[in-house]
Amino acid sequence: MLRNSVCTIFCAIALSFGTGARAQSFISFDVPGSTYTGAGGINQDGAVVGRYIDKAGTSHGYLLKDGKFTTIDYPGAVYTNAWGINSQGDIVGVHYEDATKIANSVGAHGFLLQQGAYTALDYPGKFGLIPAHINDAGQIVGCNHDDGPSTGLLMGMHGFMFSNNSWSQLSMEMTMNNGITADGSVIAGLLGDGTGNYHGYLASNGVVLPFDFPFSISTQPWDISPSGDKVVGFYTDAAKKTHGFLMWLGDSVDSIRTFGLNPQLELIGPFAFVSIDYPGATSTSAYGINSRGDVVGRYVDAAGNTHGFFYSPGLRRPRENQQ
Repeated sequence: MLRNSVCTIFCAIALSFGTGARAQSFISFDVPGSTYTGAGGINQDGAVVGRYIDKAGTSHGYLLKDGKFTTIDYPGAVYTNAWGINSQGDIVGVHYEDATKIANSVGAHGFLLQQGAYTALDYPGKFGLIPAHINDAGQIVGCNHDDGPSTGLLMGMHGFMFSNNSWSQLSMEMTMNNGITADGSVIAGLLGDGTGNYHGYLASNGVVLPFDFPFSISTQPWDISPSGDKVVGFYTDAAKKTHGFLMWLGDSVDSIRTFGLNPQLELIGPFAFVSIDYPGATSTSAYGINSRGDVVGRYVDAAGNTHGFFYSPGLRRPRENQQ
């Protein structure tokens, strides 16, 4: 079910974010009447999808386009989250039919929303599926889950891709494919290490190459730009504070496409990392990036409230660092 809610607060500053200056800037936004708002994905036209919680405590997905919020509720679901959107406006996300299973991801079901019609997504033989993003070719990435009670939540988690009506997954456990390039050649994701922390990876042709934000104790990439030159996500520093990040891959992505990934080598530069911190926030997490480099996510303010944000880093690239 989709419901429209007209947004009047931010229309003057061009939400959804289709126009505006390219100078570095942040914009905060909330679904009207919500107690929580987070953003998961943004397409080239600036349409944003995400999740909000209403005053009754129920989670809904939403689409923010042309200054208007549209609620997304999968039919019969008790929880809906819209994670990703492509330039055609196709939306992927997750829903739950049983509220007791929300906490552990087993029992999660994916969905694809195209032109108002829902298609159920469930990986054959799996107990849970969480789609994260979709590219313009209709390729969908995310994670599936075997059986939480018997294998452990992360031990039964595999990054997947759904392409041309065919399912495939990484053989490596504790993985989640979160972003995919426009041509499907490179995937960005996260890998659990069994201690409660995560590491980022790039995957190409079945080879997984880990990386971490410098000096972090945990790194979670959540999207990659359509061209593959930028990755966004969040990391935890030594003080256990969460920051968003933007990673420029530079010419590395062209090498990956041409030569593939070498599992014996670390990710080599030139590339650069930049922290993303919403001003005054206690926590910032980036989840989506579009072809223009616009970033969306969520942040927690000093009062403990969660809001969605849009971030335009501008066009200037920082000085590259070698790692």
